[in-house]
Amino acid sequence: MSITLSALIVLGLLALFLGAGAWIFSGLLLVGASAMYVILDFSPARIGSIATKVISSSAISWELAAIPIFMWMGDIIFRTDISQRLFRGLAPLVARIPGGLLHTNVLGCTVFAAISGSSTATTATVGKITIPELRRRNYDLKLAAGSLAGAGSFGLLIPPSIAMIVYGVLAEVSIAKLFAAGLIPGLMMAILYVGYITVMSMIDPSRAPKYDGEVTLRTILRGLVDLTPIVLLMFIVLGSIYSGIATPSEAAAVGVFGAILITIVTGQFSIPLMLDSLLSTIRVSAMILILIASSSFLSSAIAYMHLPGMITEGISAMDLSPYGVLLILAALYIILGMFLDGTSMTVMTVPIAVPLIVQAGFDPLWFGVYLVIMIEMSALTPPVGLNLFVLQGLTGQSMGETTRAAAPFFLLLCLGTIILAAFPQIVLWLPNAL
Repeated sequence: MSITLSALIVLGLLALFLGAGAWIFSGLLLVGASAMYVILDFSPARIGSIATKVISSSAISWELAAIPIFMWMGDIIFRTDISQRLFRGLAPLVARIPGGLLHTNVLGCTVFAAISGSSTATTATVGKITIPELRRRNYDLKLAAGSLAGAGSFGLLIPPSIAMIVYGVLAEVSIAKLFAAGLIPGLMMAILYVGYITVMSMIDPSRAPKYDGEVTLRTILRGLVDLTPIVLLMFIVLGSIYSGIATPSEAAAVGVFGAILITIVTGQFSIPLMLDSLLSTIRVSAMILILIASSSFLSSAIAYMHLPGMITEGISAMDLSPYGVLLILAALYIILGMFLDGTSMTVMTVPIAVPLIVQAGFDPLWFGVYLVIMIEMSALTPPVGLNLFVLQGLTGQSMGETTRAAAPFFLLLCLGTIILAAFPQIVLWLPNAL
């Protein structure tokens, strides 16, 4: 059977099952099994044997243990007053910069991302504090919502990142090196956002009224004290990984211990808090892990059909430049991001995309960061932009207004991607130096 017909059958089956409203994990399983039966003429017994082996092996990967543990750490912090302390700590530091407290969205998300790993959790946690404060102080709600939508996606780029763990497992790339690769690009994007807010506020000062609070050495020092718990947790988690003392999974366990210790020291520890955070972590982790397992089965079906190799050869025959391949993948991810969440996009595309980018001469480590930025873009595109849904609930604006507010920051993500493509060492320098 030709590559075109095989690919069309797989895409048709995906459209059929997912369009019919099937859960994504069950849709992936059904597509894999149907493709094996229809295209490869495998018997049901053989399909069942393959499914058993692939799903069980993918589900027991030690690297995946980092996902629920990091998520538990973030969820514990999410249920404390750390985000309030974060706002209080950052406010005096940014008050005199053009844009004022709008910068707390970007800097708050940058800092919180280093202990969250989740885009929606970062957006919701920081937004619950900053949006009411900015609204009360008559800041431009459009710029506030847009900056939060864009910066909230740092939860995927700045380590520890759940998306990077998923990619690292699927692409067989070092997760510790992926974490290091995302750090400088994450800070670069934060600088781009801060610069944009500063310029827009200088053009129209009414967007960001002057800070009416006191800014003295005492308030700055008090703010640094408020930032101490979250900075210490960042240092413990990331420091243990980059120093080589702990693997990402071990560092996640240390992070959970640190998060529990923070709740005890700040007087917020309670059994209900721990149980609620644990149950929330189990629900979300189970969703992510079952997606990975089901996608591994679909990947096996695709591999049996030799689709990745044939697609790679087909695109190579088109004689596209390496950047042409990136452009095609970018268009694909932007379209997929309108309908799928980031984890689903990753597990569905990595088996085909990684051979393509390796063939084009790109480092899989660099591509991991590129993919995460593509996922960040998907969080800002309707109708399934998760950050947009979160912000719509926080601001009360319509989806159209929220999308328009996020549009400039979507374009800044595009600019950031172009910069990283032109200067890949921004991504590769730190992991190669460690």
